[in-house]
Amino acid sequence: MAPTLATAFSRRWWMAVTAVIENLLFSAVLLGWSSLLIMLKSEGFYSYLCKGRENCVNRTLALLDLCYQDEMLNLAFTVGSFLLSAITLPLGIIMDKYGPRKLRLLGSACFAFSCLLIAYGASDPNNLSILIFFALALNGFGGMCMTFTSLTLPNMFGDLRSTFIALMIGSYASSAVTFPGIKVIYDLGATFISILLVWAGCACLVFLNCFINWPLDEFLTVCLDMSGCLKRPILHPRTQTSQSFMKSIFSPIFLLSLITMCVTQLRLIFYMGAMNTILESLTGRDLSTVSVYTSIFGVLQLLCLVTSPVIGYVMDWKLKDCEDENDKSTKRSACTALTQ
Repeated sequence: MAPTLATAFSRRWWMAVTAVIENLLFSAVLLGWSSLLIMLKSEGFYSYLCKGRENCVNRTLALLDLCYQDEMLNLAFTVGSFLLSAITLPLGIIMDKYGPRKLRLLGSACFAFSCLLIAYGASDPNNLSILIFFALALNGFGGMCMTFTSLTLPNMFGDLRSTFIALMIGSYASSAVTFPGIKVIYDLGATFISILLVWAGCACLVFLNCFINWPLDEFLTVCLDMSGCLKRPILHPRTQTSQSFMKSIFSPIFLLSLITMCVTQLRLIFYMGAMNTILESLTGRDLSTVSVYTSIFGVLQLLCLVTSPVIGYVMDWKLKDCEDENDKSTKRSACTALTQ
């Protein structure tokens, strides 16, 4: 049974904290592809494409064989990362119609199933490597579902809304550290399949947490002061007149932001996919050195989680100053009207 809005509001801090943790572990984990690629190659995914390299006299042909394995795995990454970006508009439409609860339940289930698919593929990579395509597609879809639904939680924090939005986005960006962390566990001796089974179990806990705590209805909007004290709860969705959807998306500021984000995202995805190949060519295919650099890259992603709340708090602070100025102007206008 889904909780009411009032019950969800009383649990908002639990939901926010768990959403940050869930974003770190499940949202855009494909951004840590460089570490996953090393593990997939170690497990033998598409290794049959490189059979000729030991017996091949021609070194050029050997490198082509090796790169073809990388190309197939990077193609699977392309499918998953494409869904991380391309699915956003359909997800927004679905969430507006059905609410965040159902979408989050679907996303966590898809993520758990993706882990099971990778584990099953790792049990017989010579025959089941193709499953990596379906697994990464489900991984990207499920992760984006959890990311999008978590962005509705800040509506319950009033004047701290921007801070919590920034925190959710920061945890999304920092999820690139997940696969480097998993690779550390893998290097310590844990089997790849057991890691994925545990991860799938954790995704089931996300499903359970959402089933217990997330309401069916849209999250309420509340007004909080900067100290976190409740000023004015509104137990129904805020209804305000606004300009049309088409007018909004064709506004210059939106189009410019859209182009900037598209170029930035494309550059990021290209960098993620090509980083291992570039590092291997620079280090003479020294996988230990490549592993060190990919781990450093993953750890640096945590800076997003550190800096984003500061940016969000500054935005909340400035927005509150603007609201205070508007309130003062309104009061002055009212006083002037009364004295006339």
